[in-house]
Amino acid sequence: MKKLLAVVLCLATVFFCGCSGEDPHPLPGSSEDNLIVVGFSQVGAESEWRVANTENIKSVLSEENGYMLIFDDARQEQENQIRAIRMFIQQDVDYIVFSPKVETGWNSILLEAKEAGIPVIAIDRYIEQQGEYLYTAYIGSDFYKEGEIAVKWLEDFLEKQGRAEEPIRIVHIQGTIGSTPQLGRTVPLEKATERHPNWEITAQECGDFTKAKAYEVMSSILERTKDIDVVYCENDGEALGAIDAMEEAGLKCNPEDGVIVISFDATRLGLEYTLAGKIALNVECNPLQGPYVDKVIKKLERSEYYDRISYVDETYFDYQTITREMIDSREY
Repeated sequence: MKKLLAVVLCLATVFFCGCSGEDPHPLPGSSEDNLIVVGFSQVGAESEWRVANTENIKSVLSEENGYMLIFDDARQEQENQIRAIRMFIQQDVDYIVFSPKVETGWNSILLEAKEAGIPVIAIDRYIEQQGEYLYTAYIGSDFYKEGEIAVKWLEDFLEKQGRAEEPIRIVHIQGTIGSTPQLGRTVPLEKATERHPNWEITAQECGDFTKAKAYEVMSSILERTKDIDVVYCENDGEALGAIDAMEEAGLKCNPEDGVIVISFDATRLGLEYTLAGKIALNVECNPLQGPYVDKVIKKLERSEYYDRISYVDETYFDYQTITREMIDSREY
């Protein structure tokens, strides 16, 4: 059976890796045959959001809940994810779950999984449209909707400030180029600049969803200009890095009389910055996707109808309405 074979192969993997002093895929628990074996390839641990996402998946797909989870951290390398997925196929796991680094380049490995009869569940990020038939389900955020929420909030805020017709200079710090969050959050902003001739994206740089990279690119931008009205960051890590760079350069991050900073994810630290007024708007990207994965797998196990695309529940927070109680009540 698949589960028994997965256990045997996983034990063999541990044995051979042990000969070299490494154990990249430790066996997480019992080898009882009634467990559902899931291979999970996570793109990395680049942010607070990603860590929360990983821990939630691990806690839900646990032995106590009827699973045996084989986890792999790809460390931000697509090649590592492809290698992990191929290993899962060789182990003949029951399901493969993965968060693709970018949308392209998956067709070959996913075809291997399909031919092996292993359902694949993509979480957090999409796969290009041509490869949609190769995976079973998608669970994650509607990133385009997130971008639309951010842009609409900015339009309304500028209107209330009486700045709707004034020149608005925007610095745009993008996430990992080609990833679903980057694509989804970028397009609404670019469309908004077409609707508003007075909006100008004066700089558009990749922050790769990390605080360090965003700090670096923001510092470089500030060497060219400090004439900035809005900084649109595609996650909280980037927002924190950009804020550090701006404050070091003497700029005030305050929507009332300084730079308007817009961010995504709504991590706990990001919300602390929103409460302090340094982030004007923080659009939630919910990392708690484990229960959705569990629900799809259980339905597949029972041969029941399931939603092929499941968007997680999300909200947004702005500096004017957020409270301490909101932050303290969050699960992540």
